[in-house]
Amino acid sequence: MKRLDKCPSRGGVLAITEYTCQNCRTKITGTFSQDELLSLPDEPLDFLKVFKKNGGNLSELQKELNISYPTARSKLEELVPSLWFEPANRQIQEASKIIRKLEEGDLKPEQAAELLRETKKRK
Repeated sequence: MKRLDKCPSRGGVLAITEYTCQNCRTKITGTFSQDELLSLPDEPLDFLKVFKKNGGNLSELQKELNISYPTARSKLEELVPSLWFEPANRQIQEASKIIRKLEEGDLKPEQAAELLRETKKRK
């Protein structure tokens, strides 16, 4: 089933205004908000599906997606704020982002080491 989260005509945000029971056809009307999971873009939502499929095991997830463990961890940490959970440790989240940038070639090892030292100092 294709997700419909934007107006096909003008791209605006769509509101859910009706639910219908598939058995008895009872209709409930109003304005309903979408679950935060369904509000995620396709890529993070697909990542979460693979995470769930692998029982929350990041090692298995990283093998299936062919990404490194630090990248898998970083992607998961990036999702935490969008799901309205407080990150368990901001320092870990920042370090994961730095490691991901290093792996992707956006940072040199020396730059990453310095950023990690600065992150550690901030506690």
